[in-house]
Amino acid sequence: MKAIIPLILAASVLCACAPQSPPPPPPATDQTPPAAPPAAAPADQAPPPPSEANQSAPAPEGAAEAVYTPPAPQPVVSVYEDPPQAQPPPVEVGWAPPPLLVEPPPPPPQPEYVWTGGYWGWYGNWVWVHGRWAPPPRPQYHWVQPYYDHRGSNVVFVGGFWGAPGVVFQAPGLSISLTLAVPGPGVIPGPPPMGPEGVFIPAPPGSVLGIIIPAPIGTAPAVVTSAPPVVSVGMRVTTINNTTINNTTINNTTINNTTINNVSIVAPASATATHQAVSVSVPAQAHLAAALTPVVRVMAPAPASSKAIPAYVPGHAVALPAPQTVHAVVPAELAHPRPAAKEVEANQAMRAAPKPEPSPAMTMKKEAEPARPPPGAPHPANNLKEQQEAAAKQKAEAAAEANKQKAEAAAEANKKKAEAAAEANKKKAEAAAEANKQKAEAAAAAKQKAEAAAEANKQKAEAAAEANKKKAEAAAEAKKQAAEKAAAEKRKENPPQ
Repeated sequence: MKAIIPLILAASVLCACAPQSPPPPPPATDQTPPAAPPAAAPADQAPPPPSEANQSAPAPEGAAEAVYTPPAPQPVVSVYEDPPQAQPPPVEVGWAPPPLLVEPPPPPPQPEYVWTGGYWGWYGNWVWVHGRWAPPPRPQYHWVQPYYDHRGSNVVFVGGFWGAPGVVFQAPGLSISLTLAVPGPGVIPGPPPMGPEGVFIPAPPGSVLGIIIPAPIGTAPAVVTSAPPVVSVGMRVTTINNTTINNTTINNTTINNTTINNVSIVAPASATATHQAVSVSVPAQAHLAAALTPVVRVMAPAPASSKAIPAYVPGHAVALPAPQTVHAVVPAELAHPRPAAKEVEANQAMRAAPKPEPSPAMTMKKEAEPARPPPGAPHPANNLKEQQEAAAKQKAEAAAEANKQKAEAAAEANKKKAEAAAEANKKKAEAAAEANKQKAEAAAAAKQKAEAAAEANKQKAEAAAEANKKKAEAAAEAKKQAAEKAAAEKRKENPPQ
């Protein structure tokens, strides 16, 4: 023991005298500032869709990259909405909608059903309008996606709706004057939209609050479900690619024209939490994009009530359910953030710097001490267990929601089937009642006819009897008169003595 103590002291002196490597630079926290607003359009024109000119360009080499911080649990109000059958009026909101939530759709109950909802709507706060399969309210009606427009420091929002045949979405003109929406009681406003002005959709699940994703008008918010979360401005949705399959006849079977719509999502490495550039093509249809695997899974909670609420109308309060807390399931490579580029370079420089040879005593001590996690970091096993439990819980909730929607769709189909059967039975009963009525009326008419004939025969018989009576009386009177005449003549011939 006495021999080891001097060795430890000597090693401590050597470590104190060794040159120290400079500490790594702090991670960049500033986000790329929003691009300058585009030139004002004429007063009677609607805002143009984002173009390459007014979108943020890829960051130059060596630009600062923000370190990703997994999102904290957030309260979410989730509802079903009864969408209007015409374009609703726009509303101006003072802060950006939160990042998208994950909501994989179940199989459609009927081929004609459309996936509606699955986006952030406004009800005095950004409320999650839960997605569901729904039939068009009238033949040939189509679903119109919600509209988000970054203007100044606010957001102009128009909720999704059913459009009549031939009706197209009309973007609110730049000259329109709107009153800033008043937040609901107790609502704390979020950050203003961060990104270029113009049409956009919310950021991918797990992104930094306030960041928006420029996109063409009509883009379904669900297209960014599978995109990595963003930590700064730069991601955007570009042009829609249309692929047309021409008519082809194979073995007397004709394949009709089919158009498959895809959108492209691009982002520089400095914008994403993975510090990797993005250039992918995803389905433009909401139900297909929402079914893709997300990078960060933040499941949309099922609404507390299956009853849909009416669409938002300014000045008309709607009773909302209590918020539900949602948790993000972050993959391991993001749960333990990867350093930004400059931090990596600094760490590499530190590793390349010469280091003193450790003494045998220090080596023995280091090997004897167990590795300790950094202060405040969760134990890896606990973190993995929590993630697995959260993933299992969210999977169970998604399955329960899918079963619930399937049961509701089946109940709705059974209801419609029962209503159709009841209507058919009603019509059948009405037809039978009408036939019986007509039959009874015919019988009554026949009875009246028979009674009339019997009355006529009675009257005829009475007339005949009266005639016979009079004839008999006349004959008796004639016979009487004849007898009296004969008696008178006899008396005349033989007068009494």
